[in-house]
Amino acid sequence: MSGALFLDSEGLAKAVQRDIDVQEWLTAAQAADLPVLTSAAVLVEVIHPRINDAALRWTLSRLRVEPVTQTIAQSASALLRAAGLHGHKYAIDAMACATALAHPGRVTILTSDVEDIELLTADNARIIAEKV
Repeated sequence: MSGALFLDSEGLAKAVQRDIDVQEWLTAAQAADLPVLTSAAVLVEVIHPRINDAALRWTLSRLRVEPVTQTIAQSASALLRAAGLHGHKYAIDAMACATALAHPGRVTILTSDVEDIELLTADNARIIAEKV
């Protein structure tokens, strides 16, 4: 693994739950001194009344939560347009992909939506979607 590790909603939710597969990815990223990122937009999907707040805070303390800026929003819109997609179903995935693309180098995205991520990043070979 090189570049950065990015957690989408499922990746972050599983990190909070201490899923063994996601923990292995996080350990590998730490060992390689790679940043672990997520988007502030991802938090909207992950935070809910039954989430373990202490586990969430601890997990977030180990990540870099990137803001959704106007530039990221415009990049997400361009990704949606290029993929022929629109609407709320793909909005957070598009913001996550735009955030990942803003990071230099190869970025591995841990996701349950490999197909959607690959649709949104089809023209960007440096993004790798891994199923979790």
